[in-house]
Amino acid sequence: MRIGELSKRSGVPVPTIKYYLREGLLPAGVLTSPNQAHYDESHLRRLRLVRALIDVGELSISSVRDALSAIDASDESLHVKLGQVQEAISRAPSTPLDDESVREAEAFIAQYGPLEGYDIECSGVSRMLAAVLSAARSLGHDKFGENLGAYVEGMRIIAEADIEYVMRRATSVDDVVESMVVGTILGDAAMIAVRRLAHAQESAKRIGDSAARASAAREGER
Repeated sequence: MRIGELSKRSGVPVPTIKYYLREGLLPAGVLTSPNQAHYDESHLRRLRLVRALIDVGELSISSVRDALSAIDASDESLHVKLGQVQEAISRAPSTPLDDESVREAEAFIAQYGPLEGYDIECSGVSRMLAAVLSAARSLGHDKFGENLGAYVEGMRIIAEADIEYVMRRATSVDDVVESMVVGTILGDAAMIAVRRLAHAQESAKRIGDSAARASAAREGER
């Protein structure tokens, strides 16, 4: 297909596709003339992946490039590639972090099983966690980190489901890695929505009834 058809099938404007080509996010097509190139289904698939990373994952171009580089690496084991991709899509904050939060994040990751070759001090995931703890401290919530143990138990169940889903539907190494990227991005968004629903239910159970009883008691006193 030519770039116009690629644009039509993907829904991505031609100028944007050309930008992705220049940035190395999309492989070059096969030249059929000095000014024309042919694209195939692999380009369409990669283009959709790029859009998912940018639109849903809200990743920067550099983060998308890192993630795609990890996907395309041929000399790494699947396990290592998945770790590299997770690091690429984990956006480390640029704001300064307080030392206590960094130490707490590193200690937590070490306690709950860091993986071989996982550099805690340089990890974007570690910095993401440290940023959360740092922000909590700045708001007077020094004990927020006590929630992390409960989070781990819930996340392990989710991680098992994620890996099972990816391994069940994938037919190649690239399928596994790409599915993990998309699953993580979409899963993060889904978990935010589901967490909001759970908060509403738990609030109604613990606070709503109490509020209703208190209101009824006040009415009875009148």
